[in-house]
Amino acid sequence: MRVTLAILGTVFALAYPAAVYFGLTHFGTRQLTLVLAALVITGAVLKLPGAGRKHALAALQGPALLLPLFGLSFALNDARFLFAMPVLVSLVLLGSFAASLRAQMPIVERFARMQVSDLSADEIYYCRSVTVVWCVFFCCNATIATLLAWLAPLSWWAAYTGIVAYVLMGLLGATEYVLRKSRFGRFGAGPVDRLLRTLLGRGGVTP
Repeated sequence: MRVTLAILGTVFALAYPAAVYFGLTHFGTRQLTLVLAALVITGAVLKLPGAGRKHALAALQGPALLLPLFGLSFALNDARFLFAMPVLVSLVLLGSFAASLRAQMPIVERFARMQVSDLSADEIYYCRSVTVVWCVFFCCNATIATLLAWLAPLSWWAAYTGIVAYVLMGLLGATEYVLRKSRFGRFGAGPVDRLLRTLLGRGGVTP
């Protein structure tokens, strides 16, 4: 059940811009707000039974951020409060990545050590640099989403937050992956790594 709810939560986040666009172009702000609030509350209620204290707090973080915005949107009949979710997601990710820079191990290094445990000093510095790049990306993404929410047509906001932002995220991740393999080797046995090893003309180092 926990996995199913996690998948549904991810689908909700990904489909949110399209749902807001469809709802605002076919229904009113208040009707859409009620539907979104009902979905968020239902998701939180389903997650709480059997969850420990840590998981319960995590399940309530999303509703705690979104429901006040939905309340303002309903009370003021202002759809712009509904546009805040993509901004909040980017800010939460920015906070997580930025906070990890002050910790002993940045997030990117943590992910890297899941594949390679014996990182060199150069690789550790690289992971920290990539973490900074992701911080810049999430900051820019939040800024663009905010500007589009307030200044641009609804279709522009929906297209960027629902499609363009994810494409840019994928391109950044893919570019970083290729650069990392080109610089450090560390090729695994997977088909992508085998292809990159051939294209880059590297013998590769298997982790």
